[in-house]
Amino acid sequence: MVMQAGNMDHPSGARAVARCTELGRAPYSEMEGGLFRPYLGPSYRATCDRLAAWMHDAGMATRMDAAGNLIGRYEGLAPDAPVVLLGSHIDSVRDGGFFDGMLGVVLGIETVAHFARSGKRFPFALEVVGFGDEEGSRFPSGMLTSHAVAGVLETPDPAMRDWAETATLASALEGFGLDVGRMHAASRKGDPVVAYVEAHIEQGPALEAEGRALGVVSAIAAQHRYRVTLRGMAGHAGTVAMKLRRDALAGAAEIILAAERVGRAGTDGLVATVGSLDVMPGAANVVPGDVVFTIDVRAGTNATRDRAAREILDIACTVAARRGLEMDVALQQDLDATPCDPMLADLMEQAVREVTCAPVPLLVSGAGHDAMIMAHLAPVCMLFIRCAGGISHNPAESVTDADTDAALRAMITFIGLFERRFG
Repeated sequence: MVMQAGNMDHPSGARAVARCTELGRAPYSEMEGGLFRPYLGPSYRATCDRLAAWMHDAGMATRMDAAGNLIGRYEGLAPDAPVVLLGSHIDSVRDGGFFDGMLGVVLGIETVAHFARSGKRFPFALEVVGFGDEEGSRFPSGMLTSHAVAGVLETPDPAMRDWAETATLASALEGFGLDVGRMHAASRKGDPVVAYVEAHIEQGPALEAEGRALGVVSAIAAQHRYRVTLRGMAGHAGTVAMKLRRDALAGAAEIILAAERVGRAGTDGLVATVGSLDVMPGAANVVPGDVVFTIDVRAGTNATRDRAAREILDIACTVAARRGLEMDVALQQDLDATPCDPMLADLMEQAVREVTCAPVPLLVSGAGHDAMIMAHLAPVCMLFIRCAGGISHNPAESVTDADTDAALRAMITFIGLFERRFG
């Protein structure tokens, strides 16, 4: 894409939006007519190359770490200066939006570019990180690469296959000249990382409802995700009497409605979702014998999440026993609530107030982010940006140039405030 004259030749919200939009199409997407950018795929390579070029233009040296994350470094006043990390994730879900994750990476680049234009250096280095795999949209392991950076990566399975059954984690990394056995080398545990700051679209409607462009995240919600299997007995839809049926789908329906009921009655931002349902044998004239579905429970605190999850699973056990169904439950994801660092959140709130001259909404993020993993490494904070209708993971995902420009100015202001506090 050729940049136009005017404000597109210097850091701005408009340029950030234009860059994210550019990266929503081929060769930066592997989906015809939409965006899909899986970790370590051809579109991922093209995107890293483009981002690296923008990082170089912004005065950064770039590298790819042992986990396939892209990192740009803008040196501090001293070569061994502590590090402030800015960023988000590069990968996308299938048929996703242009701004989820990518806007945080591009805003990090724009923030550094602003300071590079004036030659401003800090007593800390600024690094922009584009995490390779937050969504888990290629391999069944979300936030894999931020786990590596934070130094909390469990030994990865080299034979873990991608969803398309076309590659293993080992072969995908090898295609980038990387070794699955050295993914732990991406760890920054021994480095003086003093903060991780992530700008991200809200992915919800709260800011739009309040008429605010920006908000500050107070915490990222705790999450439990379960895979539930119900086994009944398949049978002919015309000959098995209703009172004799062991209908796995009817049992699942009862549990799904119970999960919704528990979620609606909760506090602390509690939500409960059944987002996936597989019915077998899946024929119109057969009583369903097996059903596999997910239950996703999230809340602002671990305690609220845990109470709700126990209640839903207790109901599920009762339903299964009453209907003569066998039930297996596997916990697939267990993420604790992650409070943002109070000092950093206070500085971000001050920065947003200076930029917007308005009250600053404090929000709990119901969505998971790399920040919740990076909290194992350093203090974290997040800036939320209004998105139209709260829509995300959808091609309709959108932000305005004005809101994005406000976010950029807030990031710039935040770095200045952090410098004064740091000194």
